[in-house]
Amino acid sequence: MTTGTHPMVLAEGVHKSFGLNQVLQGIDLQVNAREVFCLIGPSGSGKSTFLRCINHLEKINAGRLWVDGHLVGYRQKGDKLYEFKDSEVAMQRRDIGMVFQRFNLFPHMTALGNVMEAPVQVKRETRSVARERAMRLLDRVGLAEKANAYPAQLSGGQQQRVAIARALAMEPKLMLFDEPTSALDPELVGEVLDVMRGLAEDGMTMIVVTHEMGFAREVGDALVFMDGGVVVESGHPREVLTNPQHDRTKAFLSKVL
Repeated sequence: MTTGTHPMVLAEGVHKSFGLNQVLQGIDLQVNAREVFCLIGPSGSGKSTFLRCINHLEKINAGRLWVDGHLVGYRQKGDKLYEFKDSEVAMQRRDIGMVFQRFNLFPHMTALGNVMEAPVQVKRETRSVARERAMRLLDRVGLAEKANAYPAQLSGGQQQRVAIARALAMEPKLMLFDEPTSALDPELVGEVLDVMRGLAEDGMTMIVVTHEMGFAREVGDALVFMDGGVVVESGHPREVLTNPQHDRTKAFLSKVL
């Protein structure tokens, strides 16, 4: 777990291209342990790509990314980087939970089965230990009574809460949320944000790509506005949202607030 002597996430000069399309153009940022770090910006600004780089779902083309003091996806010897094998990357990912826009639940498994699956398969936990934790997590997200329901029997908000419980089942030190409410009907957004608020109160380190400015203002400790693959402005959420300094930030916020 975190020693407290280094940031939970540190990005230095992170670049990512898809062919000729430069999506990230030198991202520098730092996320401290127990912090709720919000990323906002227009579609295509690189927010989701950056999130995927943190757990090496996307490989960066230049720069460095560390999670809890460990280089992500590579080991360094002298000046050279050597990419980890898939098994080593998978070991790193165990400590990083990720919740996507689309819930990505296994449709043939119950809510309980979805939450139990990774600890049993990846951590080789006994089914009884995994089941006990899964029930505790489903209770935490307010869905204990839906343990035996299949995804098709759940609302979008309920599916997303199961997805959060599933990510928490691996006992991660860092949670990544990629616009977790954007696929939900408006009346279901609150129930997911309430679960995330609870995680923040418990001290979970979270990076949240979001369009929910109210959540960012109330719960966030730090906020970055990205556009065109660069960090345009950063600071405390209330400061940035109420008194943006950059014209591009002002233009964006005038449309979403």
